[in-house]
Amino acid sequence: MMKQSMVCAISLKHYLICMMLLVPFFALAELSPHRSVQPDTLMTDTLDETGLEILKNINTIAVKGVRDSLSLSDVQTTPFVSLQQYLKGKIAGLYVQENSGEPGVNQSMMVRGLVAPVFNSRDIYNQQPIVYLNGIPLIQDHPYAYDIQKYDYNRIGPATNLLSSIDPSNISSIEVIKNPLELAKLGPMAANGAIWISTKNAQSGYRQISINSYYGMAAPESITPTNADYEDRFRQPFYGKYAGNQEALNYAAYLRDSTNSDYYGPSRWDELYYQAKPLYTVDMSLTGGSERANFRFFGSAMKNSGNADETSLSRYNASFYINMAPFEWLTISSMVNAVRMDRDRNRNMRDRYAETRYLPDLSTPLPPNKGVYGAFLNEYDKAIDDNINNIAQGYLSLNFKFNENFNYVSRMSVDYNEGIRDVFWPSTLMETNNFVSNYFGYNQRLVFSNTLTYRNDINEKESISLDLGQVWWSDTHKYNYATAYNGPSDFIKINVVEGNPGSGDYLTPQGFLVHRYTDRERLKMLSFYGSAKYKYDDLLTVSAVLRSDGSSNLTPDNRWFFSPALSTTLNLKSMIAKDSKIDALNATLSIARLGETFQTDRYAFGPQYRVDLGWSQEPTLFSYNAIAGISRPYTQGWVGYDISNPYSDQLDITLDGSFWENRLSVSATAYTNTYENMILHIPVPAEYGYTGKYASGMAVNNKGVEVLLSAQLTQKQVNWISSVNLGFNKNQLNALPEGLDEITIDNRKLKVGEPIDQFWLYENRGIYESDMDIPVNPQTGEKLSFKHIPLAGGDPQWMDLNGDYLINDEDRVFKGNMMPKLTGGWTNEIKYKNWDFGVQLFFALGHDILNAEAANQYDFINREQSNDINSIREIYSWQQRLDLTKYPIYNPWSPVVPYRIEQDLFLEDASYLKVRSATLGYELGNTPFFKNIGGSFKRLYVYATGANLLTITPFSGADPELVSLMGQYSGYGLPIPRTFIVGFKIEL
Repeated sequence: MMKQSMVCAISLKHYLICMMLLVPFFALAELSPHRSVQPDTLMTDTLDETGLEILKNINTIAVKGVRDSLSLSDVQTTPFVSLQQYLKGKIAGLYVQENSGEPGVNQSMMVRGLVAPVFNSRDIYNQQPIVYLNGIPLIQDHPYAYDIQKYDYNRIGPATNLLSSIDPSNISSIEVIKNPLELAKLGPMAANGAIWISTKNAQSGYRQISINSYYGMAAPESITPTNADYEDRFRQPFYGKYAGNQEALNYAAYLRDSTNSDYYGPSRWDELYYQAKPLYTVDMSLTGGSERANFRFFGSAMKNSGNADETSLSRYNASFYINMAPFEWLTISSMVNAVRMDRDRNRNMRDRYAETRYLPDLSTPLPPNKGVYGAFLNEYDKAIDDNINNIAQGYLSLNFKFNENFNYVSRMSVDYNEGIRDVFWPSTLMETNNFVSNYFGYNQRLVFSNTLTYRNDINEKESISLDLGQVWWSDTHKYNYATAYNGPSDFIKINVVEGNPGSGDYLTPQGFLVHRYTDRERLKMLSFYGSAKYKYDDLLTVSAVLRSDGSSNLTPDNRWFFSPALSTTLNLKSMIAKDSKIDALNATLSIARLGETFQTDRYAFGPQYRVDLGWSQEPTLFSYNAIAGISRPYTQGWVGYDISNPYSDQLDITLDGSFWENRLSVSATAYTNTYENMILHIPVPAEYGYTGKYASGMAVNNKGVEVLLSAQLTQKQVNWISSVNLGFNKNQLNALPEGLDEITIDNRKLKVGEPIDQFWLYENRGIYESDMDIPVNPQTGEKLSFKHIPLAGGDPQWMDLNGDYLINDEDRVFKGNMMPKLTGGWTNEIKYKNWDFGVQLFFALGHDILNAEAANQYDFINREQSNDINSIREIYSWQQRLDLTKYPIYNPWSPVVPYRIEQDLFLEDASYLKVRSATLGYELGNTPFFKNIGGSFKRLYVYATGANLLTITPFSGADPELVSLMGQYSGYGLPIPRTFIVGFKIEL
């Protein structure tokens, strides 16, 4: 009987191994990266220094030094909702940008600087680090949806930040991976860095119940509201100095009648727009089991509210983990995670009209009167704007332990998310033209990976480990989108994606003008890699990685890319006397060439056709006189067959150590990363019909230094730990396609040898008070002109740098930079008996902003006459945010457009220092009261937190964070609210 059981076990073992090895090779196209994981064995729990129970995850990886790891103690007591917010100011070299305080909106992360120039929103997608959750590479929204959009303020669909789905109470560790060798293990998707998140997992030994909750408020903004009287007084100096009879007759209609109480009466719109709103969360986890089988369940509900425009994000999480060891040689691990997010978006007119692509008469803005604004909100209550995201993630991992030396892990991971948006705006909001749209889109990722590991201690001093791995990776992005206009009634709200099957015309619901769009993109990757690690005593560690990746998105003659990496670590401590004050000291050199793949499949096909007749103003014009057409993708650009594979060469040198019985920890890294063969959309002659063509050959280098200092300043009764992280970065354009030295794209100039994030501006030196002040060319007798328009009194004094008495692009200079040169944070944690206090500051220094809000305010003549989307005046523009004495009074009717944005008049220092959070907590579970009553609490902790408490900056706008990565402050971003919460943590 025993013999028969052994035979069955061996047969099952071999069968599972064979099946898992064969599955990935049934696919023809390939997959991507895999980070080598620790053997999947059942782990017990440990207790960290903060008292929080952090369970070792079966998928966690060894954290390489303190410099890239995140302390979670303060994250789990703050009302932040996205991964970007968790990391902001915590990791050296990682820059997080929030361009709006609206809960749930997309945010960006940059690891070690800009990879390429940013011209529009879709360029940001290509520069984000990849995020792993328990080894699952998370799939994000795809930028291809921008192809059918005229404006790129927001991606169509719910446009919710999918990284807001991760609940901090469920996280055990976060590591930001920047080391080239570690990134090489992950493959081409990690060329821009990686973030590795491990959640708390099942454990053995005992039952544990944890309950966490907080409740608080987002405080309303303190502003100075204005009305038409303020606007009239702002404009009168311009009219008094420059206006003639015709200009006076064309004075804005809503400013003419000072008896109109809607505009000139009390301005109390802010009482309806800025309000204190609640935020809360509650979560519960249950863990239990034995050494052979254990489980963990986690569930949570959260609502985070903005303090403006009734915006909020609701999130519901449910996770289940099971680990089993049916045999000594087999461990089975699994996870299922489900998330639902609902987002209440802002009611900005700009965002609404950007989706409808329909502009009403914008000459008369919404009045600042509270009653009128309240009536508008009542009409908005008739609208529908539902934004829903459903997310499901999971993995199944089989760990086969052959003996002490050999280990084999086979793993399947799935990540699926879908976005749903239903919109209806009644005719009362759209100047008699109602609008309906429906969106359904999904992103799906499936990954099979197999890793064979060999570990061997050669002798007492030497050891070696080898890994062989293979990954098959499949991504699918799909959406259906439909819009409809001019319905017969505001009471008819239809689903134009599905239509009405019962109607006579299924595709055209009665009374509506319907446009439909659909698209799908796929990516397949197949990867093979091997890694080796040799360790000699405690003195030397050498690691190497060889990886080959094939991608369906690369061009047909360049499907595969080979990536080598090497890292060497030298233990300097072993060379120092044992009685030294140095506890640890290591030097690491890492170098790698990392292959990359394209997010889009556009470059894999060469020249293409589109089923539309679009042009720059209407990118989705699909017919000519109702006849469908097929055309070249003139609005997207020419794609040839000469696209090369992009890659990056990365090198970093790290010195880290600890001193004086680990009371001081220091880590410093110098790096240089060069991204080669990148694609740039370069202009072509207008006769070609294309907006440009895609060409390979751009190269960008980022150099920088990262430093982390952590010190235990006091011990004994008061324990004070202070940590500072600093990241300095500088980029440079090394090459342009086709050997170009410089190029102008979208009013931006790129030049080899210069940074890619510089502004290209006219230098402003004041104002010409009269025509007599205009310089005259002594050779021709002609006055100084701007692009052949003679300057006159009331025009700016722009510098004529080349002295040709003609101001044009030749006189523009590189000035300022969009990305900060120095970023960092300062964290302090102080503990006294049962009390603890923590405060975090973060800063960004050495960058600039073009104040587009000020430029639009002063350029009121051109803005109002153009009646385009930039003419929209939101309700929150009725507030005092500008220093009206800062700018000269130019002639706003001048044909040279004196308040144009591309001048250093509007360039401002955007450096800032912020008090990110402050938390005061008390450990009740350790008090005599709870011990005497015999409570079963393992932990009972209460705390109070304030977030976004203070900003110090020379910038004149509302907040220097609320700026696009194109370096412009538009004033459209909702404020990042100041929030206050009280909460508790219970462990039973």
